[in-house]
Amino acid sequence: MVPLNARLAYLIPLAASLLASAPSSAAAPSVGAAGSFAVLAGTAVTCTNGTITGNVGVSPGTAITQTTCPVTGTINAGNAAAVQGNSDFFIAYDTFKALACDRVLTTFDSQTLSPGVYCVDAAATFTDAVLTLSGPANGLWIFKVGTLGTGALTGTRFSVVAPTFTPTCNNVYWWVAQAATMTDSKFVGTILAGAAISMTRGTFNGDAFAKAAVTITGTAVTACAIGSASPSPSCKDRDKDKCKCECKDKDKKHGHDDCDDDDDDDHDGDNHRGKHEEYRR
Repeated sequence: MVPLNARLAYLIPLAASLLASAPSSAAAPSVGAAGSFAVLAGTAVTCTNGTITGNVGVSPGTAITQTTCPVTGTINAGNAAAVQGNSDFFIAYDTFKALACDRVLTTFDSQTLSPGVYCVDAAATFTDAVLTLSGPANGLWIFKVGTLGTGALTGTRFSVVAPTFTPTCNNVYWWVAQAATMTDSKFVGTILAGAAISMTRGTFNGDAFAKAAVTITGTAVTACAIGSASPSPSCKDRDKDKCKCECKDKDKKHGHDDCDDDDDDDHDGDNHRGKHEEYRR
């Protein structure tokens, strides 16, 4: 019979290995208030011949330039919302930076990858390439570029696809040490860039957070659904005595009202207003 100590010595590292290779059920680090923005830049946002579905913010800069670029959302040029979003983005950036890598690759080009944290030491460049996500729809993919300190993410005619589900920005994240540049690409994921973000033509389903500027040219940008990637507690989820119906204003990004009480679908407007009055007292 194999001694107990010997069996434990074998099982413990095996268990640790299995846990490390099963990130599909893990939750992504919160991006806090930054999650309410489709585009959030540190210095400036410039959008030409594109569309943005979601909120736009700049902080500490204030420059937002739109040229034939409708924005379905609010514009936040250095206001309190942008300041808070920028602060939370910086915290999230450092949190993603600290995540341990499951695998270190030389490139993400033409890879088929299951959920996990994948790292490239320096720059990552895609040209006429497809990155295939293989796994459950609720899997979590985190890609880190430039983990040794420098490195940009560059894609030309690059697509992110999944054979069995539609990938969303809420389960795909791109942490980049420096700039992120996409051209004629079908890109998916939330970008956290240490420098600028540039998108030219193509589509982008995700949130773009940059420490420097964000430049959008001929690209359709669609934000993550608020609350899916980094949920903020709604009034009904918090202590109502402290809430004071802070969420009485409808979410400007997606038009829903977190003050709605889903547990009481048959309440009328008077009762609903009465509840708000109770919160104020």
